[in-house]
Amino acid sequence: MIEYFIYILNKFSNFISQDKSFYMVEATLIIIFTFAFDLMQRKIIRIFIDKAKQTKTIWDDVFLGALSKPISIIIWILSISYVAELVQAATNNMLFYEIFGPGKEVGILVCLVIFAMRLISKAENNILIQSEGADKTTVHALVKLAYIVVGTAGLLTLLQALGLSISGLMAFGGMGGIAVGFAAKDLLSNFFGGLFIYTDRPFSVGDWIRSPDRNIEGTVEKIGWRVTQIRTFDKRPLYIPNGIFSQIALENPSRMTNRRIKETIGIRYDDAGKMREIIELVRKMLLTHPEIDQDKTLIVNFNAFASSSLDFFIYTFTKTTNWVDYHQIKQDVLLKVLDIIEGQGAEMAFPTSTVHLEDSSIFKNIANES
Repeated sequence: MIEYFIYILNKFSNFISQDKSFYMVEATLIIIFTFAFDLMQRKIIRIFIDKAKQTKTIWDDVFLGALSKPISIIIWILSISYVAELVQAATNNMLFYEIFGPGKEVGILVCLVIFAMRLISKAENNILIQSEGADKTTVHALVKLAYIVVGTAGLLTLLQALGLSISGLMAFGGMGGIAVGFAAKDLLSNFFGGLFIYTDRPFSVGDWIRSPDRNIEGTVEKIGWRVTQIRTFDKRPLYIPNGIFSQIALENPSRMTNRRIKETIGIRYDDAGKMREIIELVRKMLLTHPEIDQDKTLIVNFNAFASSSLDFFIYTFTKTTNWVDYHQIKQDVLLKVLDIIEGQGAEMAFPTSTVHLEDSSIFKNIANES
């Protein structure tokens, strides 16, 4: 399309006039023609975009959506550059060409960078909207990395297009990189820590995490390249350098499959004969409870002769992982256990002490003397 536009400009220029005195008229007509051509290509691309929305693939929408504005800018850059050549040829004034000549290459290069940036941005939006299982943290990380690569490559190419030698810049960058590496060791550690979080994905935004090594617990709100922001349960923001996560053990309770109920319950020694029946009834209750996961370990056993009680323990898992729902289910289980114990005529144990006296006559004598 661009080559065809240049061909039309040449034909249009030759058709207008060969007389240099008409260069202003010619330049004006070229601008008008450029405006009409740009308007036409916008409508054509809009038609293709509407057609692409009807297809199942998302990549045609992404490509055409990113292409429209850069093409329009390139058309105007070529048109203005061509007008500058006309003015220079008619007036022998090199000022216009010196300004717009290098600007053509720079402008086209900038348009290519804009196209790449728009392509990345639209691809990110479409992936997040249409791919329900896409991990947002990973997508955002790859997009940031793509922006850095495109921006760096565009900057180096732009410097070379302006006549600057990038070989010396690359050599200086290598030597400077060593010095910066020593000076910014912690910064680089946090950067690569963030990269490992994006690639290994030990947690994502919205996860509840905690560390047994450090006083870290809360919900992940943002994962940056240097720090990760966590909101603690008392609603304080906690900012943790990413390099820390490569040095500590980390739990991610948000990814648990079940929640565990583990309780020890004691009855009196006087109710020892009722222990067997109580255990069987509690086990049957758990096996029929709709919120207990029967595919996981379920244990109800007499466990210990404690100092003031006969203890049995319950070990089972709920189907839900929701913190509030879990406590409702646990409460229901414990109340039913209490009903079973009371239904068997037994009682819950509590700490007691029994004092045995060898000779009670001593206390009788003391009482008589008083």
